[in-house]
Amino acid sequence: MGCFTLGFFEQILIWLVGIAAIFGLVKVLLPLVVGPLGAAGGAVIAALGIILWAIVAIAVIILIFDLLSCLVGGMSVHVLPR
Repeated sequence: MGCFTLGFFEQILIWLVGIAAIFGLVKVLLPLVVGPLGAAGGAVIAALGIILWAIVAIAVIILIFDLLSCLVGGMSVHVLPR
């Protein structure tokens, strides 16, 4: 699939929606599962929240570098012969 085509953007949007859905489900279900642990449950929820944000940040970084590699890869550098 070529860079910056409709198929390319379709795949990016599918990945973004999937990541957002998983993130949202975990954020909703996590307090229900870990809540009965009391004070320790609050610490576990906070730690897992940090891990979730780290995963989202890594996904965004990968997306940005994929877009940059498509942009730079699409540019052709012509070197004049000597």
